Amino acid sequence: MDSLTQIVLGAACGEAILGRKIGNKALLFGAIGGTIPDLDVFVGGLLYNNEIDAMLFHRGFMHSIFFAVFAAFLFGWLVHKLYNSGKRIDSTTQKDWISLFFWSLLTHPILDCFTPYGTQLFSPISDYRVALNNIAVADPIYTVPFLLSMIILMFFKRQTNTRRIWLKIGIGISSAYLIFTLGNKLYIDSVFKSSMAAENISFYRFSTQPSILNNILWYGIAETDSHYHVAFYSLMDTSNKFSEWKKLPKTRDLKKDDYSDIKDLAWFSNDYYSVDKLEDGDYLYKDLRYPLVKTRKGYRAVFNLKLFKTENRLDMKPFAPEMDDFSYTINALWVRINGI
Repeated sequence: MDSLTQIVLGAACGEAILGRKIGNKALLFGAIGGTIPDLDVFVGGLLYNNEIDAMLFHRGFMHSIFFAVFAAFLFGWLVHKLYNSGKRIDSTTQKDWISLFFWSLLTHPILDCFTPYGTQLFSPISDYRVALNNIAVADPIYTVPFLLSMIILMFFKRQTNTRRIWLKIGIGISSAYLIFTLGNKLYIDSVFKSSMAAENISFYRFSTQPSILNNILWYGIAETDSHYHVAFYSLMDTSNKFSEWKKLPKTRDLKKDDYSDIKDLAWFSNDYYSVDKLEDGDYLYKDLRYPLVKTRKGYRAVFNLKLFKTENRLDMKPFAPEMDDFSYTINALWVRINGI
């Protein structure tokens, strides 16, 4: 999920493990642990000259169970060595710090597994991306109550039971909401399948996911031999079915057999994609897993990658969503959430 949410979750792990011993410093170290996996964005940029390779590195090895174990021992040992001195000597143990970093590092990719982006939880053994598609990458209903609980508990002394109560409230509310989104996902899947039957769409696979910042408005995409069919459904809609259907051609102006980079990007998109040749000779790769967004020029794919040929490979230009008026798009999202 988004960086703020991961910081809050990591801080909660820090509080649960070492809050009684070191107070608010446990929140800080937990937040650091919860941030470390997302540093793969910068690590990928250092390791690779190709922007596609750097992007695909994100949510890979540094978001895996193996990395959580390895890094927990490394950071636990290091921080204990630095912390265990002067007046703080013997106030904590190396086991405490290993446990703090293990849980803050592990809960990060586990939470990411619930999002449409997914994560390679079992890397390097497997590159399978675990993506349950039940919660958006950023969802304030999950994050805000959790964040407020962590802020409130900071004002209480580390040994008080009130501090533990606020920790449980934050974890409890966020976990309950996450469970709700899982149930909501099952319901949405059933609505999408019945909606496709009503539209006489013969498909061989489909995917649904919530739109950004909420769990009310959902997007569905179904694949046929030659097209993708996409539509929207809000829990606030008067009818119990997806609407605003659009038929998108499966354009393949670059083939997997021609460039391994297309094969890698298709894996990244779970094969929901199209590639269009542009007038300037470059190519536009559209990741259609993510909901289309409404702009003044109509609905557009938000996750567009501009590709260009370089020697025997493809590379991409910096990612920039094609939204000509961001405020218009956000307002349109709000209007659609409220139903039709």
